[in-house]
Amino acid sequence: MHLAADSMHSIAELLKMDKDIKNEYSSTAKLLSDFELLNKVQYLLISKHSYFLMMNLDTANGTYCDYGNHTEKVQLTWKIVETGSNYPRREFVREVQEKPVLQLVSHLGYVSLFAFILRLIPPDSWILESQLDLISNKSILWTDFGLRSLSKTSSMYMKQNTEHDPPYWRGPISVPLKYLIVSSLHHYSQEPGPYSERAKTVYNELSSNLIRLPVGTIYDQKKGKGAHLFTGWTSTVLLIMAEAYHEV
Repeated sequence: MHLAADSMHSIAELLKMDKDIKNEYSSTAKLLSDFELLNKVQYLLISKHSYFLMMNLDTANGTYCDYGNHTEKVQLTWKIVETGSNYPRREFVREVQEKPVLQLVSHLGYVSLFAFILRLIPPDSWILESQLDLISNKSILWTDFGLRSLSKTSSMYMKQNTEHDPPYWRGPISVPLKYLIVSSLHHYSQEPGPYSERAKTVYNELSSNLIRLPVGTIYDQKKGKGAHLFTGWTSTVLLIMAEAYHEV
């Protein structure tokens, strides 16, 4: 939402749109980039009629998680589904065994790094150190081939989304997201602060991993996952090799 509001403000400036429209996008982007506010609230009022759900800071480990209606007691089970004909159909359906309640959804993954990707974290913040710890932790996201989209310690790791839907964001590695993470690592390695050297070390290792393994846009360890409609994104490897990064 921050990136969208900021982009819309730039577009409004380019097209010389009405001042009120530009100001609305500008104020929304400014509100969503307030780091202190980001760490204090779950909801931000962005218009008279709608609310935007924020990630919430888990102060115990300095990571961001979704906050919303959630339950861990969900599974896929076989059910007989009536079709209106003489032949019922057997389907693999999601079964919720406990009513979801508002809570911190403590599944670490790409979603935990959005504030880092958008460079909303000040370079001297302890939260930046925690984000670097999360990125480089081999027991959570780090592999020799990129960052997992979901922590391997998660109960949802590599689990099917539905019968015919593989675990797309539940472990496999995405090159576009990894490019954004590498780009932000490069940014923080250039920013004066206590964690610049650490960011540089992680940046060098992570970018080298991606350069050595351009196997497509979605993959899991060394095995490509296909996703032929998105394989053009692998060209971001060339941008990493050239260290051609743009400000978010």
